[in-house]
Amino acid sequence: MAARKSSGKDRPAYRCAECGWQTAKWLGRCPECHAWGTVEEVGGSPAVRTTAPGRVSAPALPIGQVDGTQATARSTGVDELDRVLGGGLVPGAVVLVAGEPGVGKSTLLLDVAAKASGPEHRTLYVTGEESAGQVRLRADRIGALGDHLFLAAETDLSAVLGHLDEVKPSLLVMDSVQTVASPELDGAPGGVAQVREVAGALIRASKERGMSTLLVGHVTKDGSIAGPRLLEHLVDVVLHFEGDRHARLRLVRGVKNRYGATDEVGCFELHDEGITGLADPSGLFLTRRAEPVPGTCLTVTLEGRRPLVAEVQALTVDSQIPSPRRTTSGLETSRVSMMLAVLEQRGRISALGKRDIYSATVGGVKLSEPAADLAVALALASAASDTPLPKNLVAVGEVGLAGEVRRVTGVQRRLAEAARLGFTHALVPADPGRIPPGMRVREVADIGEALAVLPARATRPGKIESGAAEPAQ
Repeated sequence: MAARKSSGKDRPAYRCAECGWQTAKWLGRCPECHAWGTVEEVGGSPAVRTTAPGRVSAPALPIGQVDGTQATARSTGVDELDRVLGGGLVPGAVVLVAGEPGVGKSTLLLDVAAKASGPEHRTLYVTGEESAGQVRLRADRIGALGDHLFLAAETDLSAVLGHLDEVKPSLLVMDSVQTVASPELDGAPGGVAQVREVAGALIRASKERGMSTLLVGHVTKDGSIAGPRLLEHLVDVVLHFEGDRHARLRLVRGVKNRYGATDEVGCFELHDEGITGLADPSGLFLTRRAEPVPGTCLTVTLEGRRPLVAEVQALTVDSQIPSPRRTTSGLETSRVSMMLAVLEQRGRISALGKRDIYSATVGGVKLSEPAADLAVALALASAASDTPLPKNLVAVGEVGLAGEVRRVTGVQRRLAEAARLGFTHALVPADPGRIPPGMRVREVADIGEALAVLPARATRPGKIESGAAEPAQ
């Protein structure tokens, strides 16, 4: 007797625990997110169904007749966050804020929840990681208390939805989405199915009520947002909270924004009394000195569309080991190594390969754009020759392997920021555009012309061999 074939409904289904991709057979590697060993059996494969046309919720209108006033942004009370969001929070918008543990996400959002609350705009702060008493202590420390700010400690999705019916807030802060679970689904909080269900329920509630929602998300070891990739597609705005825990500077960077630009960056300073926005953060990255010091050079970097003046420092010493050290902090090691090779080959600086070289930035800022190449090269050359660069000099430009200085974007904005802070001399690539009043700009075509700003000096191991020239004009 022939064996009965099993129906498609009885076949097992498999799902990736990282991204939620589903398949009818087991695979060792997920073809969607390329993770190994994450495909697990979840039960019978879903039956294929068709959807019949149904009743529409609202008739379709010509786009010119759609009311756009409902999507008007409301300020959060924190100017730097409004800058990244594109003006504030739009009613019904869902914002995902991700960052490493201890970077200051909860502190910032608690401050936003207090400042955004008012008689006509209640705010509900739901914590799933701490008790209500712990959040109250933080609120006392940073001054985030208000009569219209409501606090609840819940990890059950149905309880969170019940609080929404009771409080009727205009703003919901969920800290964090990975700690809340639905009782109707199996699995621990933070799993793919639970995160998808919790996020979907909160997004539906936000759209139906016209309520803005801030979701806190965890990150993985490589810095990406934990949970299914679908979560980033569902929300309206994705913000990354960045910063070194040993530094005061914190950056909020927009990765996705349906209501504004994604090239804006908000700057904050984290201190004992909380977190405050920095409208002019360049002071954190500078060291004011009466006289210039060898091995230091200033540059202007662009974080999004915001120019920031930053300081690059370098130090070279005779090595005591066969393999000299190359240590960097705040700079990309590969670009520093490239600048060392260009200086030795194109700039005629000898013996750099036999010396210990240390390079860093001031204030915890990270310089990764090529526009900082010229400043890194000048700082290394200044340290190698033990001669300081001229005072009030900034350097902007990308340096190629042939020693040429290439043009970069936003030179006019960079020079305007340097002039605003009192810098009077600049080294830039050719054709910088409009020059701010009072600033003397010197255009350089290659690294040899840039090194001419260093005063003449004697030749010895580690020094620049050819005598150079006069200060920047």
